[in-house]
Order: sequence, then C-alpha cells, then structure tokens
Amino acid sequence: MQLSGPVLLYSLFAFCLISGAEGQSPSDGQAVSGSAADPSSPGTQQSVTLQARPTVPVGPDYRIGAGDVLRVSVFEEPQFSTSAVVRPDGKISIPLISDLPVAGMTPDAAQRQLAEQLSRFIKHPRVTVIIEEIHSRIVYVTGEVQHPGAYPLISPMNVVQLIARAGGPTEFAKRKEVYVLHQEGGVRIKVNYQMVLAGKHLEENIGLIPGDTVVVP
Repeated sequence: MQLSGPVLLYSLFAFCLISGAEGQSPSDGQAVSGSAADPSSPGTQQSVTLQARPTVPVGPDYRIGAGDVLRVSVFEEPQFSTSAVVRPDGKISIPLISDLPVAGMTPDAAQRQLAEQLSRFIKHPRVTVIIEEIHSRIVYVTGEVQHPGAYPLISPMNVVQLIARAGGPTEFAKRKEVYVLHQEGGVRIKVNYQMVLAGKHLEENIGLIPGDTVVVP
C-alpha cells in the first residue's frame, strides 16, 4: 500500500522516537538511587567504613572520667562488644554487666576489671578498652585564633601549646593581652603571649587543667 507524503513522514518520525527511547542508557555520571545499589559494592562498603568512630590516642597513664566514651571489644564475642559512656557516677554498663565503676582507672585497668567480670560468662575473655571520645578532660580556646573550640587534654599542655594546636593567633590578635580563665573560682591569669614566645616571662606560660579557657582578644 502506498503512503502519502505526510503520513510517511509521520511514521518515520514516530519510529525514530521509539528507537531512541529503547537505546537510551544511563550516562557514566548519572546517580544511582540507594535502593538500587548493590550492598556488596565497593562504594557501599566505603560509606560504612567512613561511619566508624575514630579512637583518641591517649597515653597509658590516662585516667578515665565521667563523660568519656569507651569502646569495649571482646575477642570473638561480638555480643559483648559495644560503646559505653561513663556516667556521672563513674560507672558503665555493657551486656550482662551493669554499674561497673571505671572512673579514675587507666584503660588497662578497666580491661582487667571487665575481663574479671566477664569471666563469669566467658572462658578466658580477651577484652580491649579504647577511648573513643574524651569529655572529662577538656580545655577551651576562644577569640583571635585560627581554630577556636574545645580540645581534649590528653597529656600536660600549656597556654602556648594550646594556641599552637588551635592553629596559632590571627593577624588581629592582641598577643600581649592573652589570659586564662579557670573554671573553678573564675580566676583570671594574664599571659603576655608575645613575651613568652620571645623567651621572657616564661612563668606566665602556665600548665592548663580541665575546664580552663584561654582567651586571645
């Protein structure tokens, strides 16, 4: 059957549209929805890894305090492995063990304490305690520094060291007017940061204690 000119053009146009739709595939840059992604794909595994909480490097003499977050791991016993927050009363709770005092202990001492308690349920438990977050020993720096905020007091630290950890003073900082506020008693201690860096008035570069705030005007 012979088709007229307009009908023939319409038929060819429709055929091209259908062929193009069937041959279309997602481009390399097109996002894939989460429901369609393979859970075993490398990309999915990477996202899970990134969610893991980093540990805080502490010395063997670090003393656990209220508010600290501990990661308790029991070898080959995942049901006992968990993260625990040290409560204000200095105790933690994990599966089958509640109200275990750990405040004031080193991580090694806490491991031995937990292993002793778990030995009632597990034969020769191998326990590891790692500090995930430190909240019991915090110092603060504010004002004209590069990175103001709260910093864990893992080891002895003085004013100059804390300012250095915060990235150093900005160009607008009044380096001769730095001071430290003690949390207890509200005592204010002046620190001539510029003179200390020059090797003078070193007694002003005091050691910090938990709760101290260094102010850089």
